[in-house]
Amino acid sequence: MQPAASRSVPVAPGAVPLLGHALKLWRDPLGFLKSLRENGDLVRVNLGTMPMYVATSAELIHEVTVRQARSFEKGRFFDRLRPLAGDGLATANGEVHRKHRRLIQPMFHPGRITMYAETMSSNALALADSWTAGQEVEMEQAMAQFAIETLATTLFSTDIGQPAVVAIRENLPVVLQNLLIRAASPKFLDRFPIRPNRDFDAAAAKLRSVIDEVVATTRRAGTSEHNDLLSVLLGARDSETGEYLSDTEVRDELSTILFAGAETTASTLSWTFYQLAEHPEVEAELVAEIKDVVGDRPVSIEDVPKLEAVRRVLDEVIRLHGVTMLMRRTTAPVELGGHLLPVGTEVGFSLYAMHRDPTLYDDPDRFDPDRWLPERRGDITRQAYIPFGAGNRKCIGDAFVWTEATIALATVLARWQLRPLPGHTPKEVASAVAHPDRMPMTVLPRDA
Repeated sequence: MQPAASRSVPVAPGAVPLLGHALKLWRDPLGFLKSLRENGDLVRVNLGTMPMYVATSAELIHEVTVRQARSFEKGRFFDRLRPLAGDGLATANGEVHRKHRRLIQPMFHPGRITMYAETMSSNALALADSWTAGQEVEMEQAMAQFAIETLATTLFSTDIGQPAVVAIRENLPVVLQNLLIRAASPKFLDRFPIRPNRDFDAAAAKLRSVIDEVVATTRRAGTSEHNDLLSVLLGARDSETGEYLSDTEVRDELSTILFAGAETTASTLSWTFYQLAEHPEVEAELVAEIKDVVGDRPVSIEDVPKLEAVRRVLDEVIRLHGVTMLMRRTTAPVELGGHLLPVGTEVGFSLYAMHRDPTLYDDPDRFDPDRWLPERRGDITRQAYIPFGAGNRKCIGDAFVWTEATIALATVLARWQLRPLPGHTPKEVASAVAHPDRMPMTVLPRDA
């Protein structure tokens, strides 16, 4: 039985017996999550008969992610990710999380990002070279392939990584597509052989199997000849304990990075090309900036901080189409918004919904990169924009993603215009992020 304080939390409308709000989450997850703010800063949502308390304000989300973060562990959403990511950074708690973050943090040091940038630029050039004038491209698929190839060629050395690249390309989208459905499903459906469960389990098993094989192969070959992330992880040693990661731990961390990095980059780039086609004046500004900063050479790591208009556009796109839902579970009694939540309480929050909150952003559903100009950015509080999370659980690879997206966008825009095919308006689909359902576009040469 719930304590009186938590029972006083307002309940979102529309629950049905046994399923609770699961049907509303399945049918229109993004609309449902956005609507919760109308019911209060903390709202109860029922996943079957299990309550989840959703923080809808920037202040309460900050409480969960920063101020009271030590009183939370990863929740139900990340439990559902364990078949893929095991005890990687996304799912691990306590000392395991601290130890692994300590080991992995150097892999995303600015010096390593500089090294990865060469691969990012090379892959972006290969993508641009692969297109021809008038070609029709499904942008979501093309950007997903680019993101996966880039992750795979920085994670694995090229001579042993191709089986993993193929498996990732085929199976990772299946995992992501079904993850939110599993997280929102009532517990009694966990073991039912429904299609989302079957598809998720099969795809996760294939990914884990092929990454296991690549890890084992790399271990046998030795790590001295390779400088890829996999080899570095295998050779990483905890400075405090002297321990190495086991093969299973390495596999879990690679799976986590793939999960976290692929869809975010692919979705952000896809939506960016679409928004630029809808706003040609913004596209013209970006093309002029790219020509001024980069010229005719490949985009380098030194160019990234100079592409300020590109960064504003990316900031705005990821604000509009960001992380759908995250969850935490209390490990101690927590007071949140004047309500006492006991140990074991599931707490959710949607960065997507927060980033479209009209109390935080003027005209929040409008694409407006100028809101990130220096003279306007001060109107947006630091707590109101956290595309990669906040606190000790902030995404470790945020600089990787920003660098990759900037280089890809600048490389492609310098050469090509992309225009939507008539007859289809992309719709947001809730997965780890709000990605487009389909985005068919035509490739046109950039005017000289």
